[in-house]
Amino acid sequence: MAVKMARRMAGLRASEIREILKLTQRPEVISFAGGLPAAETFPAEDLAGVTARVLSEDGPRALQYSPTEGFPPLRQAIADRMNTKLGTAVESSEILITSGSQQGLDFTGKILLDPGDVVLCESPTYLGAINAFKAYEPRFVEIETDDDGMVVSDLERRLTEIPNARFIYVIPDFQNPSGNTWSLERRQGVMDLARRFEIPVIEDSPYAEVRFEGQSVPPLKSLEGNEWVVFLGTFSKVFCPGLRLGWLSAAPELFQKYVFVKQAADLHTSTLGQMQLAGYLETYGLDRNIQGVINLYRTRRDVMLRAMEEEFPAGISWTRPEGGMFLWVTLPENLNAREILELCLVEDVAFVPGGAFFPNGGHENTLRMNYSTSSKERIEEGVKRMAKVLRSALE
Repeated sequence: MAVKMARRMAGLRASEIREILKLTQRPEVISFAGGLPAAETFPAEDLAGVTARVLSEDGPRALQYSPTEGFPPLRQAIADRMNTKLGTAVESSEILITSGSQQGLDFTGKILLDPGDVVLCESPTYLGAINAFKAYEPRFVEIETDDDGMVVSDLERRLTEIPNARFIYVIPDFQNPSGNTWSLERRQGVMDLARRFEIPVIEDSPYAEVRFEGQSVPPLKSLEGNEWVVFLGTFSKVFCPGLRLGWLSAAPELFQKYVFVKQAADLHTSTLGQMQLAGYLETYGLDRNIQGVINLYRTRRDVMLRAMEEEFPAGISWTRPEGGMFLWVTLPENLNAREILELCLVEDVAFVPGGAFFPNGGHENTLRMNYSTSSKERIEEGVKRMAKVLRSALE
C-alpha cells in the first residue's frame, strides 16, 4: 500500500525491547529483558474494594469527562507526597496527570523540539525517551556520563558550543539502563548550568523511591533553579502500570503548554483510573506498596549479583545499583552483545543489548539486565545459561 507518510516516520522504529519481549513469551524463556514490575506487588484485592466504593458512591463522575489537568484530589495528593518524600515545594496547580510518564516525554518533544534541534542526554539513556523524542526529528548529543552521573564539564562545553540545544534529559536516580545514581555535587552542577544557560532540564524519576540501601539524594526539582526543571513521575513502577497513571510538574508558563498539548492529544487521563488511585491513596497510602517492592527487588538484585559473581567469566564488569530495576554489564570490547543475545536465546535466556540505549550508536559490548520479575531460581538458572554462552564466546 503506497501511502505517503510524514517525513518524521522515516526515523521511527519499533522499540527494540518490545521486539525482544515478543521472543520471550514462551514460558521456558528466562527473560532479563523487560522493565516490568513484579505482578505479585499489585494490590488487586484492595484496589477492587476501592473501585467498588468509587463506582457506588460517585459513579457518574467517575465515568464522565473530567478536567485536562487531572482529578483535583489526586493532584493534591501527588504534590503533598512530592513535598514530603522528595523535599520539593510544588503546588497542586503545577501537577498535570498524564497517561504514564511516557506521555510526558512525548509532550516534551512536541512542545520544545523543532527538526534539527538538539537534545542533550546521558550516555547511555532511556530507550523509551529516545523513541519518544525521535518523532520530532532532533539531533541527540550524548554527554559523558560516569558512575556519579553526567559529567558537568562536558555538559558545559556542549552548551557553549551548541546554540540550538533545547533541553537536557536526565534520569538521576537508579538510571535506566545503568542503575547508577547521581551524586549531589553533579546534580548541583547541572542545575547551575541550567540557570546560567536558561535551558530546561527534564528530570525523569520513575524509580527514586525504590531505594534498597544508602542515602537518598535530593531531586533536581528540589534544588536552586528548580523552575527550569520539568519533573516526570509515574505510578507504574510502585503501584500498577496497567492504570497508565503518571504526572509532570512544571513552572506555570511551561505547564500551560503541556495542558494545551494534552487537550489536543486525549482531553484527559482516565477519570475512573484517577479516582481509583486517589481513593486508594486516601485509604491505604503508598508507603506499604513501595516497601513491598523494595523488599522483593532487593532480594532479587542480591541473587542476581551473587550469581554473576559466581558464574560470569573474568573480564566482564557490571554495576551494583542501590535501587531500581536494572544493572548494566560491560563485556570485553571484542564481544558484541547482539550476537551474544542470539546465542543466549538458543539457551532460552534473554537480555537487552546495550547499543539500543545510545542514540548515536556504538557501545555494542554492553547490555542491560532486569531483576524485578524473575524468581530466585530462574535468576540463578538464567545467569548460569548466560555464563555458559559468555565462556564459550571468550574461548
